[in-house]
Amino acid sequence: MSGLESVLVVGTGLIGTSIALALREQDVAVYLADRDAGAVRLARELGAGTEWADGMTADIAIIAVPPQLVAGQLAELQRAGAARFYTDVASVKVLPLRQAASLGCDMSTYVAGHPLAGRERSGPAAARADLFLGRPWALCPTEETSPDAVEALYGLIKLCGGEAVRVGADEHDRAVAIVSHAPHVTAAAVAARLAEAPATALGLAGQGVRDVTRIAASDPGLWTGILSGNALPVAEVLEAVAVDLAAVAALLRASADPAAMDDVMDGVTALLHRGVTGTSRIPGKHGGPARTYATVQVIIGDRPGELARLFQAADEVGVNIEDVRLEHAPGLPLGAADLYVQPEAVVVLSEALRSRGWHLP
Repeated sequence: MSGLESVLVVGTGLIGTSIALALREQDVAVYLADRDAGAVRLARELGAGTEWADGMTADIAIIAVPPQLVAGQLAELQRAGAARFYTDVASVKVLPLRQAASLGCDMSTYVAGHPLAGRERSGPAAARADLFLGRPWALCPTEETSPDAVEALYGLIKLCGGEAVRVGADEHDRAVAIVSHAPHVTAAAVAARLAEAPATALGLAGQGVRDVTRIAASDPGLWTGILSGNALPVAEVLEAVAVDLAAVAALLRASADPAAMDDVMDGVTALLHRGVTGTSRIPGKHGGPARTYATVQVIIGDRPGELARLFQAADEVGVNIEDVRLEHAPGLPLGAADLYVQPEAVVVLSEALRSRGWHLP
């Protein structure tokens, strides 16, 4: 396929609207459709495109609806001749492919897809044109998929700034169960403990519990659909996690006997080491090997422009801030910014910040 000139986005939630915004920045004509007229109106006001009308035809139709609805929507669009090629963005792939085949959809023009990007917030108001920059975007063609359809999706992914990853549907679903779906359930289980936690415990909450539970704030209705669409692979991962947790719980109970303390804690330590090993295997920036960065902690005021001043100081001495994490001080108008930098840059950045009046603990 030569150039991508027009796209239909069906479903103007976070992902659909973000794709639309990314494509508009590349001067692609984008048409929007959604059963929720208000969502289409908001997406249009955000500059994501114009409303779709019957009889139009696009180069690609992007189906951004829950997994269980993808096949039905695909069949409807194909009957209407809405596009030359079709894809979806659902986070499971086996289910929509199986359902689409059973509905008699033209599988040669359909490429199942999944951009691995998102936010805790949902809806078009949370959409961002840069949501997919450098992020993996799975595409799962089958034996029936035409080369032209695959080429069209590669082109779409490139325009959105994503990194195309070709993978089988079954392998995809097992992979996302490990790296996305089961972690979400685990985070929700930890966060659920906070629902009835005493005020004292919540008052002591620090960055650790925020890191662990951050994704648990996502829309439960959306996640129920995702989990039901990938139930067995997710269940297998959760069962394995449950075995580890139950084993550690038993060991910790046994530690009440001082004579058994050393042996018991060896077992706990083994799991913690496995956790460190697993974390180290997560790819780093731009999909490369994970890097170990040093941290420079700076106290900042809760005022407009503070982060901009901080980044400006780093820029003036030629230090790249690889990542940043903020932690607010409860009840105080200040917080701490953890700046992640290359180890060799710690001294340069620390001296520069101190000389400019920043407080480093």
